[in-house]
Amino acid sequence: MGTLSYTATVSIDGFAADADGDFQWSAPGEDVFRFHIERMNDVSAEILGRRTYQLMRYWEAEPDPSEEVWGDEEREFARRWCELDLVVASSTLDEADLGADARLIRDLGLEEIQRIAAGATGEVEIFGPTTAAPAIREGLVRDFRFFVVPKIVGGGLRAIPEDARLDLELVEQRVFDNGAVLLHYRQRT
Repeated sequence: MGTLSYTATVSIDGFAADADGDFQWSAPGEDVFRFHIERMNDVSAEILGRRTYQLMRYWEAEPDPSEEVWGDEEREFARRWCELDLVVASSTLDEADLGADARLIRDLGLEEIQRIAAGATGEVEIFGPTTAAPAIREGLVRDFRFFVVPKIVGGGLRAIPEDARLDLELVEQRVFDNGAVLLHYRQRT
């Protein structure tokens, strides 16, 4: 049985995207990117919403090798990403919009999230604050990893829903070269 986790890159004031929907300010530094690659060893599935999935499709096909856009780390991340069980929650996408390894769920409810986690061999990561919000509110998420970047954006898409109430304990912290800080919390039992 897998465990359910939520990972987000957030501003100091708790937003995953600013008021315009932009999150380019959250691009990871090299050591943060390497950490994500290592962290993927424990992840067996990703649950994503439409927007996050469309963004992450970038990793499904390497750009023209002659352009040298990707280095070894990008190739390794892409390889690991493509090995994951991808579950896309969307009422607007069609099966034809998905890559070969992605599965579409039109109405992702809490029971379906629990079923996916129960059938997984490792960590099931919910990727994206909108998709994760119902599971967070219901206390289904066991682990929270926040990559806090040294930016204040003043408003936008909150990383955690306003009405969530959880008791967490810090299990890991790490400071990266670009000033980002990993805060890994786990629900208290």
